[in-house]
Amino acid sequence: MTPGTVAVIGGGVIGLSVARRALQDGWSVRVHRSDVPGASWVAGGMLAPHSEGWPGEEELLRIGLDSLALWRAEGPGSYRDGLPPEVVTARESLVVAVDRADAADLRTVGDWLAAQGHPIELTTAARDIEPLLAQGIRHGFVAATELAVDNRAVVAALAAACERLGAQWAGPVADLGDVAADAVVIANGLDAPTLWPGLPVRPVKGEVLRLRWRKGCMPVPQRVIRARVHGRQVYLVPRHDGVVVGATQYEHGRDTAPAVTGVRDLLDDACAVLPALGEYELAECAAGLRPMTPDNLPIVERLDERTLVAAGHGRSGFLLAPWTAERIANALKVSVAA
Repeated sequence: MTPGTVAVIGGGVIGLSVARRALQDGWSVRVHRSDVPGASWVAGGMLAPHSEGWPGEEELLRIGLDSLALWRAEGPGSYRDGLPPEVVTARESLVVAVDRADAADLRTVGDWLAAQGHPIELTTAARDIEPLLAQGIRHGFVAATELAVDNRAVVAALAAACERLGAQWAGPVADLGDVAADAVVIANGLDAPTLWPGLPVRPVKGEVLRLRWRKGCMPVPQRVIRARVHGRQVYLVPRHDGVVVGATQYEHGRDTAPAVTGVRDLLDDACAVLPALGEYELAECAAGLRPMTPDNLPIVERLDERTLVAAGHGRSGFLLAPWTAERIANALKVSVAA
């Protein structure tokens, strides 16, 4: 049998990655997407399974590393084939701690990773690696294989690739019964449970800031810097014109208004780590909703003979996009063979 028709519901990084992969396999694909920006629009774009790792999340680390390998592969047929090289904005992560308690948490993660043989390098001289760090920051580790990407550029490039491959575009879907296709992939993040009740996906809010470099300021860092600051986590992700700062994390329904407290904490923590950021322009404040699951693992599986789901990626949507696309592609191949 030859591939038939697939409806992909969702136009973020997951939906577009799934759609592009299906198109490459010969499926006729229709993408149902909204004009309202979702989680992909406000993401940091970190591909960071090591520096996001935590004891007890071994399975998330494993699939994250598998997906990072797909991101790092180059050449025809790779995930990055057709994506502009400049979507990659950093090629290393430095994780640091501000106080002693933060350093203890950092060592917990570092020791856990090192015990499993992962390529991270502990240091007590973090400012030798990144001179822009504040005085007094010493403890950290380097994750040399991690990457960061420009989230908005990746989504635009994936949409353009789908267009070139012949994807059709349509509006959002309210009922799966209204979708005419041989296979349907639910990939619309937080809205997945509205199409398949019972999917355990919930919104977790997070503020994200964009700081723009100005003439006369210290240069943009060349690596991702993640920090623990008095128990809070902050990340600084390079862009060609500045830095993305994120992200708070708390449950507040579907509220996407940036809160003063969240923005203040991010600015305070970012400047506590890299004081030079205080001279940058505050270019954007936004809040997004991560689609989280109870165990922090994505839901990527078949639901019935026609329906598959790729949702619940939480804070790891960009990292896990290649892995998800391959997993769904394999499931679609099985349906063709059957």
